[in-house]
Amino acid sequence: MKTPYRLRMAVWAGTAMLAACGGGGGGGEVPAPPPPVPEETRAQDSRTFTPADPTATTFAAMAGVTQGTHRWAGVLNGAAYRIEVPATGWNGRLVMYAHGFRGEGSTLTVSNPSIRRYLIENGYAWAASSYSTNYYDVRAGVEDTNALALAFNAIAAANGQVLPAPTRLYITGHSMGGHITGAAIEDEAYATARNKVRYHGAVPMCGVMGDVELFNRFAGMQVTAQALAGVPSYPTDKWSEIQGLVTSTLFTTFPTAPTAQGVKYLSVVKHLTGGERPMFNEGIAFGGSFPSAYGTFGSDGSVTGILNRNVLDTNALSYLIDGDPAGTTALNAAAIKLTAAPDANRLRRDGLRWIPVIHGEFTIPVVSIHTLGDLFVPFSMQQVYQQRAAAKGNSNWLVQRAIRGASHCDFTVAEQVKAFSDMVAWEQGGPKPAGDDVVTPATVGASSYGCTFTDNTLGVDDGAPVPALRAGIAMNPANTCPP
Repeated sequence: MKTPYRLRMAVWAGTAMLAACGGGGGGGEVPAPPPPVPEETRAQDSRTFTPADPTATTFAAMAGVTQGTHRWAGVLNGAAYRIEVPATGWNGRLVMYAHGFRGEGSTLTVSNPSIRRYLIENGYAWAASSYSTNYYDVRAGVEDTNALALAFNAIAAANGQVLPAPTRLYITGHSMGGHITGAAIEDEAYATARNKVRYHGAVPMCGVMGDVELFNRFAGMQVTAQALAGVPSYPTDKWSEIQGLVTSTLFTTFPTAPTAQGVKYLSVVKHLTGGERPMFNEGIAFGGSFPSAYGTFGSDGSVTGILNRNVLDTNALSYLIDGDPAGTTALNAAAIKLTAAPDANRLRRDGLRWIPVIHGEFTIPVVSIHTLGDLFVPFSMQQVYQQRAAAKGNSNWLVQRAIRGASHCDFTVAEQVKAFSDMVAWEQGGPKPAGDDVVTPATVGASSYGCTFTDNTLGVDDGAPVPALRAGIAMNPANTCPP
């Protein structure tokens, strides 16, 4: 049986203390411990990144907001940051915002939170980091976001504002930032992070709540595509050599016009991404997020140099073709199985794992939202999150909401504000807010699923493509929610 993480840390600490005190029995001098073995380096460690504007000291005020604010920008430990605090009437609460994946360029940029207007108008301060790196570096995202939270008062004082320490720290983020949000509140992160922060509540949005399981699902999409196209055993890291053949076998127009084999393939994708549910068809037809998932095929399993060894593992995946038991059996037999290196994402001696893991070990209010048509960070991430939290006995701290969006992170601002405000009311002593059952197939597959928390009301901050996507959904009368 695997020793629990906290027990392992306690045993390690106790052993170290015993040695330091000359314990261990037998008397005599305790030999000095060997010097620590340096942690290995990765491709990510040799990359350099630079803030887009390292000399910035402020940023633009938000149009249409009457509340004056202090706005500070700068660079902290190589990461650009922005902080905004109400000039009067600050409620004492600080919201940390974690942005999503920024690609593989060398320029670091900061994002304002999508609910900025709500935060300002309701007395919240907020802060956001660019992180000190790009790529899928969740470790840097957690550390740099935490470091900024810890530096909040010092930065305010350096700008002439002596403020009390925040009474509450909340964290929210989109996509990779959802992963950062979920990881930052975990027991493991608090135990191992260099910058330790205890948050009081969290709102991950469209987040990678299954951490490396997302990459396993991408790998499952690839090996089944190869199998259904007739090249099941072709080396998966040589995808570029067969991509044209596979795509043309499965689609006449990718991804909206599947062939007969492609129909089977999309059935497999549906079940890998969350099962039978509303908005899957819209996600393929016009949501636009599936090509991003397809674009990950051919990975060597290192997550583009964040790791040194393969983390992809499809052994736990099973594939389903609707209405075709024989085809399902044949596909599961034919699809190549990928196995991760056992130490690819191990615990480290120098802080967080390279890809921080979300175990479901948290004891603060969490309200998580996800669009049903998302095929890049799919709805199945919420199912994994629920299962892990339940396995740790922590599902009472988790509320999840399905949103009838057709793409990745295409929430209305109203939906995001509602999730955040409900989380805060809960954290402040109110009742646990309502949510959706994300794991019962009959519930998730119902035609009205996701209607409860979908709010198509558009406001001044709802930029493209959300209005167009919601309009596209509304064109199908079958998508109308009951009054």
